[in-house]
Amino acid sequence: MAANPQPAAAGDPVIEADPDLYDASDSSLGDDVYAFSLAFEVLTHLTAHDADPDYILPNDESELDRLDLTHQMIRITMGNKLFFAPIGEKPAKILDVGTGTGIWAIEMGDDYPDTEIVGTDLSPTQPSWVPANVKFEVDDAEEPWTFQEKFDFVHVRYLAAAIADWPKLMRQAFEHTKSGGWAEFQDFDLTYYSEDGSLKEEESVSKWITTLLDGARSFGRDPCPGLKLEGLMKDAGFEGVQHEKFRLPIGPWAKDKHLVCSAPESADSKASARLKQLMQDQKTIGAWNLVQIEDGIEGFTLRLFTQILGWKTEEVQVLLANVRKDLRDPRIHAQFDL
Repeated sequence: MAANPQPAAAGDPVIEADPDLYDASDSSLGDDVYAFSLAFEVLTHLTAHDADPDYILPNDESELDRLDLTHQMIRITMGNKLFFAPIGEKPAKILDVGTGTGIWAIEMGDDYPDTEIVGTDLSPTQPSWVPANVKFEVDDAEEPWTFQEKFDFVHVRYLAAAIADWPKLMRQAFEHTKSGGWAEFQDFDLTYYSEDGSLKEEESVSKWITTLLDGARSFGRDPCPGLKLEGLMKDAGFEGVQHEKFRLPIGPWAKDKHLVCSAPESADSKASARLKQLMQDQKTIGAWNLVQIEDGIEGFTLRLFTQILGWKTEEVQVLLANVRKDLRDPRIHAQFDL
């Protein structure tokens, strides 16, 4: 759903909007400047590098490209890191659950050449040319895990709207993590909100995201697991759990650099202390975020709206045309959380 407004967490500054992106006296000028800013931010940071019936998102080439783009966006958000867990220099075995295109596992394979890395996914969409220490297996994370050995590090991310039983997934991750090992979950709360009240309930983008999230829930899939991860991990038996929240603007409307993460106050948490200092370019992150949403918007929407909610395709296309306008409107300062 869309919530308006939502204040920043205690101690975190509100993400300020860039006043140069929109001139209230000339909306066409604002649109041109916004489009230029979007293209510039994405291009200057670009790096070279039939859906399952129980999975509501597509898995075609366009979706795979979007997943790789999202990976790069989150890596920027995390200070060019792939993870935060203190796994040491030479973990023996790493598991990447829901590996998607395999990009995370491949980059980890390059960084940890002596580590055996296994990536699992419902679809065999990963490349064949990968580091020698990386392998991929077709597997359903919601079925019983059959690995004979436990892992030093279990990594799970981007499974919003994909999992029916999160407690079961957590239990299996816990059971397959070595004693003294680590697990890290990264996922979204896809509720759109604004901190300044600029995202109104009557906006097409608000109506769209509210309907989309409700549709995912009616399908039995939680689209907003992010905030629940800490409790789920503790309930599964994990100890020393740390939860960090990152705010992701939608579009390059942010003024520039801001603190993006909300870390708990913990005197003995080195990770939280480090993250409290993490500064990122919100304009760049927002530009990447807008591109990945626009690239995936039809894939996110069509199956849920037409097959589950009973919309006509023409009705969906009209709504999405208006949603795209809202997403590119620099006066609407929408965001969601990782």
